[in-house]
Amino acid sequence: MSVTIFNTPVITPILRAIAHLGLRLVGWRVEGGVPPARKFVLIAAPHTSNWDAPLMLAFALILRMELRWFVKATVFRPPWGPILRWMGAIGVDRSKATNLVSQAIARFSVEEDFVLAVPPEGTRRAARYWKSGFYHIAHGAEVPISLGFLDFGRKVGSVGQLFHPTGDIYADMGKLREFYTPITACYPEKKGPIEVAPAEAAVEKPKS
Repeated sequence: MSVTIFNTPVITPILRAIAHLGLRLVGWRVEGGVPPARKFVLIAAPHTSNWDAPLMLAFALILRMELRWFVKATVFRPPWGPILRWMGAIGVDRSKATNLVSQAIARFSVEEDFVLAVPPEGTRRAARYWKSGFYHIAHGAEVPISLGFLDFGRKVGSVGQLFHPTGDIYADMGKLREFYTPITACYPEKKGPIEVAPAEAAVEKPKS
């Protein structure tokens, strides 16, 4: 097991205490606990501000959840590579969306415990569509999706509810839209519609 921000001796307990104190001081709280699954894709939404990432890390520390996420491999140049890896980032070739899905599915197949955070909006700016990679990764790897969220209206963060993709992305996106629509983003005007582009919905599960 690689050493990350979530399992570093001495340092992690200190960071966890800081996360507890920091969230309490700004009025945020955790809703629910860790999902009852060893492997799942975590939706990180809505994503409209730079505060989303540190809040996500704070909640992961408090919940004692080993969180990983993908970052384009070109960013892993010194000195950022070791720092990003310690924070849970995994370098990947993002030149093709289907290639990213394949790499993620392959990673799920070799890990016993693996939580992959994916911001489906893909940007802090207003997005016309959600990127469907999170869905195809979960469906292809045959793992559930955790409905993670940061609700800036209620100052609540949660990762506890699981959703099992059926393969019918349009029907499933309707259920996700019903869940995420009431949640308030840091910048509500940047929260785009919760739907996927027709072309992305057609991405097939990579063949083994």
